[in-house]
Amino acid sequence: MAGLDSAPAEASAQVLVLGASFGSGNLGLSALASGTMASVYHAASTARVALLDYGVEAVVTEEQFEGRTVAVPLVNLRFSKKCWLKNNIARLLLTAWVMKVLPCSRLRRRVLSGNASLEAVAQADLITSIAGGDSFSDIYGMVRLLYVALPQVLVLWLGKPLILLPQTYGPFKSRASRSIARYILRRAECVYSRDQEGLKVVSDLLGRSDPRVKFGYDMGFALEPSPPAGAVQEWLTRLKLRGQIVGFNVSGLLYMGGYRRNNMFGLKDDYPSVVRAILDFLIGSQGCQVLLIPHVFGDEEDSESDVPACRRIMSELGETFKGALHYPEGNFDQHEIKWVIGQCDFFLGSRMHACIAALSQCVPAVGLAYSRKFAGVLESVGGGSRVLDLREMDQHQVLTSLDAALKDKESLRRELKERMPGIREAVLGLFSTGRFKDIMSRAPK
Repeated sequence: MAGLDSAPAEASAQVLVLGASFGSGNLGLSALASGTMASVYHAASTARVALLDYGVEAVVTEEQFEGRTVAVPLVNLRFSKKCWLKNNIARLLLTAWVMKVLPCSRLRRRVLSGNASLEAVAQADLITSIAGGDSFSDIYGMVRLLYVALPQVLVLWLGKPLILLPQTYGPFKSRASRSIARYILRRAECVYSRDQEGLKVVSDLLGRSDPRVKFGYDMGFALEPSPPAGAVQEWLTRLKLRGQIVGFNVSGLLYMGGYRRNNMFGLKDDYPSVVRAILDFLIGSQGCQVLLIPHVFGDEEDSESDVPACRRIMSELGETFKGALHYPEGNFDQHEIKWVIGQCDFFLGSRMHACIAALSQCVPAVGLAYSRKFAGVLESVGGGSRVLDLREMDQHQVLTSLDAALKDKESLRRELKERMPGIREAVLGLFSTGRFKDIMSRAPK
């Protein structure tokens, strides 16, 4: 199992990032991981960083930061019925609870040395949690909440400082989910929310305002773009000669009706019909070149991947919109897809981090929202974005608002150019402030 002890000896601080990952196909999670690591390295260039997350294997991912290659190991946990596995989260929690009551420190050290996952947590100077950005909630069900909450409880039971990175909190509809959230929030060193509504949710759960609860911009704003292979660059260069390019991120999750395939998010109109109407408007009425851009990758037809949805649209409508509807075939990482999005003149997306990829490059964007996370996060950047809530707006209202945003795109771009440098600097500087700075400065040099 990959832990923290494989890092270079000169490292100044050992940091674990919980709830973000590389290689899942969801580039929003990868954007959170990359943005967080960029902020860590901005504060301490020799820090040792590892991911603490679920996975069958303890893989090591190589990431590029400011021109250097960094190995990022995964300390892999398991969330399964195989309780005999040494890194099963249930077994780890039981072991951590037993360690709390062991009277002898030598016995506790012996238990730790026999379990690589526990040892990696115990060695860390700082552990942060981001819960996939929006999974510290029961909106996706109680199992998903337990999935992200149990590793945080493990960290707390091992007596390690836990800081919750900027993310969405809630909604918490059940008494059980509120109790779980309250337990973690009360014991965290610091709690960052990426929207104002989250600050209120946390304060309500705690029953008071708390100086530990602060606002912070989404970590994805710090993600660096990187151009993909030359063929894609050349293709986009030729495409831009045809006219205005509108990037359109279509969500495979919404296209199939949510995980339960029954319009689980309560959209006002059928999502595929809304997508078709938007394409009719952009291409037929506005004469735009539309580039379908996935942000969750995977080829399985029954998955939430955006790729099958994009391919289906191309198959069904490619001839209808021939010469104006495009799709960049291939696999892209979070850096590359951000670069592709940055080539657009305007963007609309059903994945929030696809919208963040646009906004952070000063591309005016419209978020097609299915949850409240869109409004809070995108509105935090000011007037450079628009949020259209598909739970409240019908197809006609969506098209009317989209038309207004397109007409206003240059003023939106100007606002983004004024605000984005400060937002990016705030994200990169997060680990150089407050409790981050205190904890990392105490790490052995």
